[in-house]
Amino acid sequence: MLFMIKLRPILAVILSMMNVAAFAAEPPSILALGDSITQGGKTFVCYRQILVPELSKRGVALQWIGPRKDLTSAHAGYGGRNTKYLLGISKEIYSKYPADIVLIHSGHNSFSEDKPVSGIIRDTEAIIDTMRKINPDVTILLAQVIPAGKLPKYSYIPELNQQLALLATRLIKRNYNIVLVDHAVQFDWKTDTISDKVHPNASGAKKMATKWMDALLPLLEKNEQIHAILRV
Repeated sequence: MLFMIKLRPILAVILSMMNVAAFAAEPPSILALGDSITQGGKTFVCYRQILVPELSKRGVALQWIGPRKDLTSAHAGYGGRNTKYLLGISKEIYSKYPADIVLIHSGHNSFSEDKPVSGIIRDTEAIIDTMRKINPDVTILLAQVIPAGKLPKYSYIPELNQQLALLATRLIKRNYNIVLVDHAVQFDWKTDTISDKVHPNASGAKKMATKWMDALLPLLEKNEQIHAILRV
């Protein structure tokens, strides 16, 4: 009996190590949140169509999760919807799909005459806070959104991207796991969008996928290093 009592702490440690190893073996989960640029469509190219197979080709293990699914991956892209709409559904979505990593590309589907920037920033911050309440360790890849030639409707985007950078800086100072991803730089709507001057063509989607990948790979490499330590 005394032997069993002494053995219990050892068994607890072994079981704990087994749980850690099992967790370490799980590939990180990822949720792509946004509008039609995230959802994709028949007339244009979605960055996921390039990003998902490219990561797989590189041997990067990821679980793409979300309430919607197409031939490429699961996702949370909602065509025609703005950031306020995404805020309204973010708690329900993230409660069901609490991904380790979230890609947020949202800021279109508003009108410049409404002066929407402050509201988009407020709603974006609220989305991030909602997710952090569910999963304090979530890593958010926050996009400065691609520019559009549909003017004057989207003339607010340069200002929005400036404010998104300030938001990211502010949240990082509060120890949020935020990575700002600048999709605006090097993206030219004249050559990187389809005829609607908003949605990416193959060139634009490739640029977006590259930006996401450049931000993701260091995070995933760090994650793999942590898992390697846990496996030792």
